[in-house]
Amino acid sequence: MNKHNISIPVATKPEELVPSRYALKIGEIDVLVVSDGVLPLPTQMLGHNADPAARANWLHDMFLPQDAFDWALNAVMVRSGDKTILIDAGLGDDPDLHLPRAGQLIKRLEAAGIDLSAVTDLVLTHMHMDHIGGLLVDGVKERLRKDLRIHVAAAEVKFWEAPDFSRVSMPPGFPDALRAAAKHFVKEYGSQLKLFDEQHEIAPGVVVRRTGGHTPGHSVVRIASGGEALTFAGDAVFAVGFDEPEWHNGFEHDPEEAARVRIHLLQQLAESGEMLVATHLPFPSIGRVAVHGDAFRWVPAFWDY
Repeated sequence: MNKHNISIPVATKPEELVPSRYALKIGEIDVLVVSDGVLPLPTQMLGHNADPAARANWLHDMFLPQDAFDWALNAVMVRSGDKTILIDAGLGDDPDLHLPRAGQLIKRLEAAGIDLSAVTDLVLTHMHMDHIGGLLVDGVKERLRKDLRIHVAAAEVKFWEAPDFSRVSMPPGFPDALRAAAKHFVKEYGSQLKLFDEQHEIAPGVVVRRTGGHTPGHSVVRIASGGEALTFAGDAVFAVGFDEPEWHNGFEHDPEEAARVRIHLLQQLAESGEMLVATHLPFPSIGRVAVHGDAFRWVPAFWDY
């Protein structure tokens, strides 16, 4: 895993003290993890079915505050053959939820020297606002290719026609904001959607697969080339999910199924040794999974300078 000879531009602007992107190669495929910022959220979102004392102990052991903590928000750029693929699009403008530290993706792509018009394909892991909002920022649509292909599971688009929030545990305001963002997105980009049922190859070595759970159409993207592989897991895995994979995250629309998907995916990655990136793991979110007793252990990759 190294960032040498990456064909995706990775220019660094002098005003950026800490880099917000990290480049690596998966065989012959270029991958760039880009931070959209962080979302400060209540800690009960980590596991609303967990015993409060157990949740407090986990936070204490991780040296995290008890009231709120910062969820990372990552997206991924991929170059495979003649395709330049963006996986998820960040939060975009703050939807009146007081999240000013997120929504940085578009300017950080620009800082990396990536022209939005170069993006040939967009893959959405799902249609929560922190994955589609970057496309709704004023002026972004006009800078994208008119023939941009947006790949999303058919079940996801169907779900957002009449979304069910009966089993989530979100802070006030989030359900309405999520509904509004999804409706706006379909209105703006509906004609460019390329729907798939269970699995679809976007480019050589880049395959999106529906998992369900988090949302009915939630999907993961596996990137494989030259005997190496990396899975972008979207919201299937959160930081607490390695130690407590059966804890229900507040944004999961089907918590039991989401836990089943999470455990199965982590088992697969532990067996294969393949790399994992996920939306809400701390940037740059690159690592591997190991079995640890009855649960799992996150093994972050060493940064390649």
